[in-house]
Amino acid sequence: MRAGYQLPLCVEIRPPDPQMAGCFSSLGLSSHTTFSVRFPQPHPNTVYQYGDMEVKQLDKRASGQSFEVILKSPSDLSPESPMLSSPPKRKDTSLEELQKRLEAAEERRKTQEAQVLKQLAERREHEREVLHKALEENNNFSRLAEEKLNYKMELSKEIREAHLAALRERLREKELHAAEVRRNKEQREEMSG
Repeated sequence: MRAGYQLPLCVEIRPPDPQMAGCFSSLGLSSHTTFSVRFPQPHPNTVYQYGDMEVKQLDKRASGQSFEVILKSPSDLSPESPMLSSPPKRKDTSLEELQKRLEAAEERRKTQEAQVLKQLAERREHEREVLHKALEENNNFSRLAEEKLNYKMELSKEIREAHLAALRERLREKELHAAEVRRNKEQREEMSG
């Protein structure tokens, strides 16, 4: 602590857990030591230590502060400090457990394979239905088109036959008229002659 600064605050610090008590004892302090804490402007390279981390304040900006966080390597940690998360130890698995796991994996594989085959069968059935429906619609369209064409052809044939019958009728009427005109002409000639 530097001389010349006023002590604005006195704080009693007690370690929250037994591991922190080890840190206090390594510094030669009791767990109920009262500290005088000063709050001057922090030095730009101030280093704070929290367990297995060091936090170094780099600089203060208008947008906020920046910090550098340095994690200690596991070899630097003291035995009193909490262990970092170590990988869980695997217990020895027996042959029966391995066999059960293999059977479960085989069952999952079979189930998944059956599901995939079921989905494929459903997809094929759907494709067959769509194809059958398309063929049915095509056949219906062809049949309707053929019926419509036959109807038009029959109608055209009837119209043509009616037209020919009308022409024959007119021709017969003209012939009758021409025969009558000839007869009348002959009668006139006989009367005048």
